[in-house]
Amino acid sequence: MAKPTEEWLTQANYDMDTADYMFRGGRYMYTVFMCHLSLEKALKGRYAEKLGKEPPKTHNLLYLLEKMKLTLPEDLFDFISTLNRVSIPTRYPDDLQRILKDYDKKKTKEVLDQSKQVLQWLSAR
Repeated sequence: MAKPTEEWLTQANYDMDTADYMFRGGRYMYTVFMCHLSLEKALKGRYAEKLGKEPPKTHNLLYLLEKMKLTLPEDLFDFISTLNRVSIPTRYPDDLQRILKDYDKKKTKEVLDQSKQVLQWLSAR
């Protein structure tokens, strides 16, 4: 594995650990944010490895997949599509109380668990 890819994946794992920490602290909105950031970095690492160039400065996970022509199992792709959409309010100012209501413990745990599955899949490639 090339050094840039290794660094992207190291940071992706660090961010997933941070997502765990945020979850345990009840900071569910930030758990979702960190899950997205973790998968974004993992995808950018794969991008650097596969295409041999610096990944684009984007938060769009689907765009990164498309540019790499990376095919994921359908359930993982569906989850990434959902995460790509639901994480937008965590990044930009909106009604905080509404956002906090959208990310309860159960829903956030599902996001965290599925994000870990995607990260594991990307790390194994």
